[in-house]
Amino acid sequence: MHPKRNIYLKMKTLQEARDILFQRFGSTGAMTGETVPVTDSVGRVLAEAVTARLSSPNFHAAAMDGIAVKAEKTFGASETRPKELIIGQDAFYLNTGHVMPLETDAVIMIEKLDRLDEHRVRIEAPAFPWQHVRKMGEDIVATQLLFPQNHQITPYCIGAFLSAGIFEVTVRRKPNLLIIPTGSEIVDWRRIDPDQLHPGQVLESNSYVLGKLTEACGGTYVKHDRVQDDLKAIKAATEKSLQNGYDMVLIIGGSSAGSEDYARHVIGDLGHVHVHGVTMMPGKPVIVGEINAKPVFGIPGYPVSAIIAFEQFVRPLIRRRLGLPDMAPQTAMVEPTRKIASKLGVEEFIRDKLGEVNGRIVATPLPRGAGSITSITEADGIIRIPNHVEGINDQQPVAAELLRPLSAIRNTIVIVGSHDNTLDVLADQLRAGSSGLSLSSSHVGSMGGLMAVKRGLCHLAGSHLLDTADGSYNTAYIKRYLPDLFAAKQVRLINLVFRDQGLIVLPGNPKRISGIEDLARGDVTMINRQGGSGTRILLDYRLRELGIDPGRINGYGNEEFTHMSVAVAVLSGTADAGLGICAAARALKLDFVPVVTEQYDLVVPDAFFETRNFQVLLETIRSAAFKKRVEALGGYGTAKTGEILL
Repeated sequence: MHPKRNIYLKMKTLQEARDILFQRFGSTGAMTGETVPVTDSVGRVLAEAVTARLSSPNFHAAAMDGIAVKAEKTFGASETRPKELIIGQDAFYLNTGHVMPLETDAVIMIEKLDRLDEHRVRIEAPAFPWQHVRKMGEDIVATQLLFPQNHQITPYCIGAFLSAGIFEVTVRRKPNLLIIPTGSEIVDWRRIDPDQLHPGQVLESNSYVLGKLTEACGGTYVKHDRVQDDLKAIKAATEKSLQNGYDMVLIIGGSSAGSEDYARHVIGDLGHVHVHGVTMMPGKPVIVGEINAKPVFGIPGYPVSAIIAFEQFVRPLIRRRLGLPDMAPQTAMVEPTRKIASKLGVEEFIRDKLGEVNGRIVATPLPRGAGSITSITEADGIIRIPNHVEGINDQQPVAAELLRPLSAIRNTIVIVGSHDNTLDVLADQLRAGSSGLSLSSSHVGSMGGLMAVKRGLCHLAGSHLLDTADGSYNTAYIKRYLPDLFAAKQVRLINLVFRDQGLIVLPGNPKRISGIEDLARGDVTMINRQGGSGTRILLDYRLRELGIDPGRINGYGNEEFTHMSVAVAVLSGTADAGLGICAAARALKLDFVPVVTEQYDLVVPDAFFETRNFQVLLETIRSAAFKKRVEALGGYGTAKTGEILL
């Protein structure tokens, strides 16, 4: 019999929750001496680039507690015309993180349901496809660059490594923590072949991340074996840990409001719950409790939520017990590249990419998903939006907590625009040198890149915009959208690669798709690129040539932002085909139907072209080593790579 779902009745602000914690457990200098060896790779430097071995998540997963449905079966539901759904036929109960049943593509939250009886529920609003669903590969895509060579490993990196199937890379007594990972779906990376991971299984990484954070702030930890979602088992593990003399206990998972979230019940049964629910995002479900005068924390299961909860509660408590102040982050004033919305009453931690452009530090927000470990590993800083602020306007100066030194951020070349797999190669090749430079790329489409250049938000843009009038690339768009720079001859166009663009399809091409015209077939569903991307412009141009109405194409309105995301959509069965580059298809062992060879260029204002940083980048692009690596990807031509076209 499952306990009832937890309800956040008395949520605290972040400050209120910290005050409660420190008043109860915040004695300074409380620890005696002890020595524990460090055996992990944290603090070491990578000798070679690390790329993802598999995608994460490896299946379509529910992002909310509720029912899984086929969205189209809910269309037409309203307050005046509610619809009834049959459990086990039209709808299936599931909790956050569970595998989506076959033939379902949306989740309706539990609080949006009217339960009629054990077999029927009523809804008063339709669901849309992929509502509250974490799609396969949403966080990490196999073969993507996780970290380049010469990168120093941080605790966050451990989560990215394990989630991506990468298992090998190379005083006062410290507070001793026991970390108990819970969840029937998680598996130990040491006991499984990553290629044999089944839908519904998740490589457990949170305990390693939190353990290394513990060591980084002066503590030590013991990792308990995984405990299944069972109240008695979790309670027994927690009770035994406190008898064994641990100073603190972290229960990972089970702190939220699902029917199998047991952390609150365990802490409440054995001791006292001081805080359950904090008005911050990520990390809202965190629990602060006490058993036998020892602090016990319920840590959310999503990786980013777990990290934020630890840093706001566990780390400062460890530091206080060592007689040390908390680790104050370095901060800098930054300007967001776009408006950042937030909720009143909630303190939000927005992860961002940073780079210095024209003497100011620009911040590009990363995805906010609490399950995306890469939103921490790729971030250069965090913007904290207070709970009394509704949002931040673009280019409005705001403080950011730095995750990388300011010197490194100033040595970052910022490229915005179209996605291409060669940018990962370029980033790694740049780090292989002794320049100390790094490359930060944001994928917003070719038109988005030109607009970023116009607004002074990047050093260069990646573009492959086809001029349908004469078949040329990029120059006409530079003249139209960057007229001042073009007229003054203050902008350069440099070829990066020529690349094969075509339809990405499943191995063996089971739908026998031979060209763009087949996208209009009734038995074919496509995945599209976002409006403004060069790939979308190419598709629309070809559809006009063929006289095909986009409205006839199944999936035309479903958009992704990178070629690899398009390939993952095909691999996962979300779509039968998508227009993308050959390298993306080849990386995931998919088939490829060629459509066109296109020109992918870099748009660089003269103000940056003459800088030392860009000249190092250009030298890297022109190097034989870079060209050789690009050609090995497949589907690329380097005959004009590094050539100045404008």
